[in-house]
Amino acid sequence: MTTTQLIQPATPTTPHRFRTLRRIARVLLTLLGIVLSPLAALAATWATATLTPDPWLFTAAGMAAAAVTCALLVHAGTRHRTATAIVTAAVLALTTLAASLTVLKPLDETPPTPHARPTGYWTLATGSRLAYTHLPAQGTPRPTPVIVLHGGPGTPGDGPDAMDRILAGRGYDVYAYDQVGSGRSTRLADPTGYTVARQVADLEAVRERIGAEKVVLMGASWGATLAAEYLAAHPERVARMVLTSPGVLWAPAWEGRDEGDIWDLLTPELRRRIDELEANPRLVAWSSLMAADPRAAHAVVGDAEIDPVFAKLLTIAAPAATCHPERPLEDLPGSLPGFYANQLTTADQLKVPDPRPALRRTGVPVLVVRGDCDYKNPGIAREYGEVLPGATLLTVEGAGHLVDLEQPGAYRRAVTDFLTG
Repeated sequence: MTTTQLIQPATPTTPHRFRTLRRIARVLLTLLGIVLSPLAALAATWATATLTPDPWLFTAAGMAAAAVTCALLVHAGTRHRTATAIVTAAVLALTTLAASLTVLKPLDETPPTPHARPTGYWTLATGSRLAYTHLPAQGTPRPTPVIVLHGGPGTPGDGPDAMDRILAGRGYDVYAYDQVGSGRSTRLADPTGYTVARQVADLEAVRERIGAEKVVLMGASWGATLAAEYLAAHPERVARMVLTSPGVLWAPAWEGRDEGDIWDLLTPELRRRIDELEANPRLVAWSSLMAADPRAAHAVVGDAEIDPVFAKLLTIAAPAATCHPERPLEDLPGSLPGFYANQLTTADQLKVPDPRPALRRTGVPVLVVRGDCDYKNPGIAREYGEVLPGATLLTVEGAGHLVDLEQPGAYRRAVTDFLTG
């Protein structure tokens, strides 16, 4: 062996452990592309939905993000174009199949059946087409008709009920209508049109439509809030008001305060049933779209699909609005509630100007009725009594939020005495 041979360097080789690590890294990159692509699709869909309510655009953005994420990471792992194309196509196909079986599968709840037909429909100058019922006055008619304002927002009764018939028998024309976006009234194409101002404008248009100089307003829950908003805007048009289990007078004043929540009174069984209902993957994805843009959510899950689900949720939760949440309720209203009217009007309540300065200048007689075990904070009803100079606060024992349901005798006597003297 020569000296030259002794000093000749050996041929460089990659250690075996480095080759193994590279293979593992490539496999991990490929798996990462497969796993992250659906997540990228969801993120891109949500982000695009905040910019446009067009479902074609935000769906296309989601699929594009999934394809790009998968292709980049898989190609970094395989270093092979054909393998990258095959894996990406397979991932997109599986993602589409999974979506069609979960988030794209339509909800199939059966809508409730209304217990009564409306008297007719009003097409108002505001653009709303509202279903209404009318009980004509019996005997000597009184000059001021009664307009009944349901709660929710978006949860009408069937009308007319026993209280309406009593008042009609005492000479009142009694009108009840389904607020826009709920019951048998039309829904808005753009859900962001559900505002407090729209509801007040509809009520004023109803007063004009029935030709009344002044009206008596009977509002329950959210309907009481609406009545107060109307009184602040049109004090000269209100003769008297009956406000039952009122909602907050001005929502911004209650931010960060405990106004009371019906969900806190759910029994374990009721909570279980609601959790099962809300666990639907389509509802989970749709709720994310609601946070991004209600118009995008509405474009994907329309009124005809979500309103029956909302009806079922309300039916399950209804016992918690009474003094005995463990007892099932029967004969609940069959009118179809309006989910988007509920959510968007409620959100808009945080944006309205404070009506309390205007209300303090009114002198309209007001009866505020509250059940002693109403889930709403008692301070809410007290605030009406403090702000409205002509208010009388009545607490009914043995009743929750649904006073007329639990203590019909006491409730109807109090309302009749107040309105008829």
